[in-house]
Amino acid sequence: MFNRFVFVSLGLFILIPACSTIQNQDGQFEDLANNYIEKFLKMNPVWATSLGDHRYDDIIDDYSLEGINNTLQFNRSYLDSLNAMDKNKLSETNRIDYQILRSNIKYTIFRLDTLREYEWNPRVYNIGSAIYSLVARDFAPLRERLQNVKKRLLNIPPVLKEAQKNLKNPPKIHTETAILQNRGNINLVTTELDFFLEQSPDLKSEFEPVQKEVKKALEDYGTWLEEELLPKSNGDFRLGDDKYRTKLRYTLESDYSKEKIGELAQTDLRETQKVLYETALPLYNKHFPNKREGDKKNVIKSVLDKLAEQHPDNSTIIDLARKATERTTQFVRDKELVTVPDEEVRIIVMPEFQRGVAVAYCDAPGPLETKKETFYAISPTPEDWSKKRVNSFFREYNNYMLENLTVHEAMPGHYLQLAHANRFQAPTMIRAIFYSGTFVEGWATYAEQVMVEHGYGGPEVKMQQLKMRLRLIINALIDQKIHTEGMTEKEAIDMMMKEGFQEEGEAAGKWRRACLTSTQLSTYYVGNIEINDIVNRYGNKMGTDAGIKKMHDAILSFGSPAPKYVKQSLGI
Repeated sequence: MFNRFVFVSLGLFILIPACSTIQNQDGQFEDLANNYIEKFLKMNPVWATSLGDHRYDDIIDDYSLEGINNTLQFNRSYLDSLNAMDKNKLSETNRIDYQILRSNIKYTIFRLDTLREYEWNPRVYNIGSAIYSLVARDFAPLRERLQNVKKRLLNIPPVLKEAQKNLKNPPKIHTETAILQNRGNINLVTTELDFFLEQSPDLKSEFEPVQKEVKKALEDYGTWLEEELLPKSNGDFRLGDDKYRTKLRYTLESDYSKEKIGELAQTDLRETQKVLYETALPLYNKHFPNKREGDKKNVIKSVLDKLAEQHPDNSTIIDLARKATERTTQFVRDKELVTVPDEEVRIIVMPEFQRGVAVAYCDAPGPLETKKETFYAISPTPEDWSKKRVNSFFREYNNYMLENLTVHEAMPGHYLQLAHANRFQAPTMIRAIFYSGTFVEGWATYAEQVMVEHGYGGPEVKMQQLKMRLRLIINALIDQKIHTEGMTEKEAIDMMMKEGFQEEGEAAGKWRRACLTSTQLSTYYVGNIEINDIVNRYGNKMGTDAGIKKMHDAILSFGSPAPKYVKQSLGI
């Protein structure tokens, strides 16, 4: 439950009329925002489930053109109402939430009216999360959740029909990814769902015909994707300069322009390579005492290659990640870097329907969820990969890199930050629903930096953290170059491998991700810049009182808004 804050004036009576006006403005905004959220959740039931609102667990979003148009008109109407308000008369918390809500509404309108992804991105119609979100967490008795699963299953065939009506000329890479994920959905509604039905065997008989019907619908859809849509998937995955700039502005919620990001990234690329060489040199002399150094990039690559010899495989990576989570958690506690949450974090194999985009992710519980359980998911290598590609992947995610990945995804990265965010309370749920990817990814990359600065993992893990820093810098560069400057796959992979020292498998996967997710890859670098700026400003303001745990707890105390709003809230 979210409590409505009561704002009390301690001033003289002559200030009461002005304060009353502010309270009236706050009340109007809160009513408007809460009304919007109530309707928004009903229109986005799968999202509502992920947030922990389970009133709509039996239905799926409306993917019809009529439903899309209704969503567009709904948002335009609320944007008009927000524009009629004077945000300067709101309390500070509400003023920030006003700006967050307005920006997200404008972004939704842009996506539906200008980007129109429902016409060219088959991944829009991936319904796996609608089912998975009902069985992943024990928020209610399994039998009750399965009954809602059955109702959602019956809604899947109509969604697939709408997809076939709406999709026109997708980029090939989007259709290929949808084909892969659709196979995962078939496995989800059959094999994976059977695991839960074994625990409620009396439901098997009523589920069997539903599963059979949905499996047939998904198989038919998969055939349509492969035989009809794929041959005519000739769309351009590149967003183009105008759309990219607009989307980048909404994605980042930052004052950094495309040009400024590119300029800073080029400078940081060289500086980070320099630090990486300085870190690598002692390790090079240790591992190769009888070899001449050669050029700096050769020293770096030789050390990274040596460290990559110690790596997991599909059978060991989950257990190694679990042990790494225990180590990082103890380290954060021992060093008193930030308050550690009590919520459980589980390391799992990434569900098949979610594979094909990222290597790992953190799935935190929604702010309304009763069971505060976080999933740190890692994707296994695809079955159709060659032995060479699999080896390349695990050399990239070697034992030392896995430590750094765990810092990013779990402790003290995403898991810790999102657990803090779920404690934030405000008069509305705006920040609970609309989080800033720039802040979330910025904190996780900053967490990597803080851990190695305090000695975690020694120079071996620091090598991986610096390599990851090169990765986030290059992510921002290839993101804009691919979508606005025509960067080719070869040029992108060359940059990732030669300038970022990435394995071929990682670089190939990142090319695919960059094509699929325009602007998202820029959140890591810009977020890292922004979080470091917050830390520097906080230190300048607080001086000797800026204890690291106190500072980090303060930064994390406002939910997950864009970094500029954290600066505003901290008065820096």
